[in-house]
Parts: sequence; C-alpha cells; structure tokens
Amino acid sequence: MIDQQIKAVIRDIHDFPKPGIVFKDITPILKEPGLCNAIVDAFINQLNGTRVDVVAGVESRGFLFGLTLANKLGVPFVPVRKAGKLPYAIKQKVYELEYGTATIELHTDAFEPGQHVLIHDDLLATGGTVTAASELIQEMGGIIAGFSFVIGLNFLNGKERIASTSNKIIVLAEY
Repeated sequence: MIDQQIKAVIRDIHDFPKPGIVFKDITPILKEPGLCNAIVDAFINQLNGTRVDVVAGVESRGFLFGLTLANKLGVPFVPVRKAGKLPYAIKQKVYELEYGTATIELHTDAFEPGQHVLIHDDLLATGGTVTAASELIQEMGGIIAGFSFVIGLNFLNGKERIASTSNKIIVLAEY
C-alpha cells in the first residue's frame, strides 16, 4: 500500500542530471504531510525489533526522513556529509564513482563505538554511497543495524551490493 502511495506521487524527470537518466523526484512527497508521516511509520513498522541506537542520514535527501525517523525512534540523528561540510573533527571515506571519486565525512563524536547505526537515504541505486557510509561507520566502531530507503532502483543491483553488510534492507517503493 505505501509503495503505491509513493509511486502515485513520485515525479519522473527525463534526462536529468544527464541525457538517458530518468530521475525519481521525491519532492512532491514533501507537499503531503500525511504521506510523509506514513513513510516514517512504514520504516518503523518494518524495523520491528531491530536495535537502532542512531540514525545516520546520507546527504542531502537522506536528511529529509532520517531526522524524523530518528525522532520517532527516540534516538540521535547524525548527518553523513560531503567533504568540507562538517565544522568539527571529522573522519573521511573516499570511494569510487563510475566517473571519479567522492568523499563523505562524519563527526568523530557522531556515535559511540558499539552503537547500532541505521543508515538512511532517499534512494538506493548502485549502493556505492551507503557502502562507503557503512565502511566509515564500521571503521569508527559502529555496528550497521540496517539500511532504509524510500525508493529502490532494482535494475542497478544496490541491494545485492549492500546485503553482505546487513540483511535488514528496507525499501518502500521499488522500480
């Protein structure tokens, strides 16, 4: 049911950010508070019993539902940011993209070693960014509680890439 509600609102933008890409625009969801609440509730229902001590939201659309999810779970939210965006002491992870490299960062005090961290982003494509985030979190002593996404693009095989890190992978609407 939630997948149908999400798909009814998602907007396809053809040839963005480059020709041949069909971008799944989640911004129309944000105009519907009831749907936003239903999305967070669906994540919570699917987490049923999973230990989550911290929610880590991946820049930037992972912040949109990640913070609300953390608040409803009663746990801290930490942002996983692009390089140069965090003002305090940081730990970085450089990872490969199909066209180069990227760097993500976390504050060194984002969570305590041994805490269970749920990684949240809006969309699961190839899984590259959340793989880098999970490696960074593990290097800092965190335990990956799972992953949550509003949308998944199954044809890019992201689930297969991240499955070895956690078997708790929540995707609300799959394409």
